[in-house]
Amino acid sequence: VQIVESGGGLVQPGGSLRLSCTGSKFTFSGYAVSWYRQAPGKERELVATVTASGNNTHYPDSIKGRFTISRDNAKNTVYLQMVNLKPEDTALYYCLSVYGRGQGTQVTVSS
Repeated sequence: VQIVESGGGLVQPGGSLRLSCTGSKFTFSGYAVSWYRQAPGKERELVATVTASGNNTHYPDSIKGRFTISRDNAKNTVYLQMVNLKPEDTALYYCLSVYGRGQGTQVTVSS
């Protein structure tokens, strides 16, 4: 079982990124998947959740309108589209499923 996140990087405030979370040797299908983030010295924060079908999503109020979670079960991949990024979005982002989590991908928002 392996989960790999990708798509992070350095972006200026107001910029956009799309993160990917891909699983191998198992399938995300049938399970909800969430994205979390953790910044140095801060607690882990739930960023977004998508249900097994992909028909329902959940975001905390601080995220709503800027991030969009989606999934492509055929590709066994879950995405996190992020727009209007702010410096406070800087963190290690990782996805979490019933099979565990990956190493994460770093997002740094800075001018």
